[in-house]
Amino acid sequence: MEPTDELVIVTLGGETIAESRRSVRVLETSHPPVYYLPFGAVMPGVLRPAANGRRTFCEWKGYAVYWEASAGGRTSPAAAWSYPAPSPGFEALMGHVAFYPGRVDGCSVDGEAVQAQPGDFYGGWITSWIQGPFKGSPGTAGW
Repeated sequence: MEPTDELVIVTLGGETIAESRRSVRVLETSHPPVYYLPFGAVMPGVLRPAANGRRTFCEWKGYAVYWEASAGGRTSPAAAWSYPAPSPGFEALMGHVAFYPGRVDGCSVDGEAVQAQPGDFYGGWITSWIQGPFKGSPGTAGW
């Protein structure tokens, strides 16, 4: 986990909904990085708590809550997640939100379009400088 000054942009409904050079990049084994942007970098009114009240537990980071994103006439349920009270060692994630690249129109890092990590569970951001293999595709849950 490290702060980064890379320019991170998220779009939805043809609009830029988040933009920051103050993200926190998290790297986990067998995953591409995930970028957590400060909530203040998200355009006002874009995020609402996910309608289903979904929560998940990460053994490292703690309990995650999910966010619906709406912009430009498009709504994406559970487009993002955050850790309101992260576990010790992950306090830097407090006040930050991560977006699933496959659930918004697009994400970019320093101008490079991001590819979504395979599968529907993980939210990794794949760029040309990240090498796999990555978890997420069928048959990868056990390694």
